[in-house]
Amino acid sequence: MITISDVAAVKVKELISAEVSDAPLFLRVAVRPGGCSGMSYEMFFDSDLAADDIESSYGEVKVVVDPASAQHLTGATLDFKDGLQGAGFTINNPNVTRTCGCGQSFS
Repeated sequence: MITISDVAAVKVKELISAEVSDAPLFLRVAVRPGGCSGMSYEMFFDSDLAADDIESSYGEVKVVVDPASAQHLTGATLDFKDGLQGAGFTINNPNVTRTCGCGQSFS
């Protein structure tokens, strides 16, 4: 299962707080087929849990991963960087053997 850094947890909490929703939201992280290297990450706020979803909590932030994605995310860490070159979430994944030139997909 993926873990998230303290900095990423703060940013996710901030972003969820800005959302308008009647249902409690969590961060869903998934791995999907696509991109030039074969797989890509997908992250979005969700309120629907499947019976087989894997849940983890980091303070007030809940992260959910489906079982198929979990096998690709074991040992991975979600972080948030905010600097002169831009801001955004990054995933450090020890399971990645190859990435594409644009950095948007992996295998």
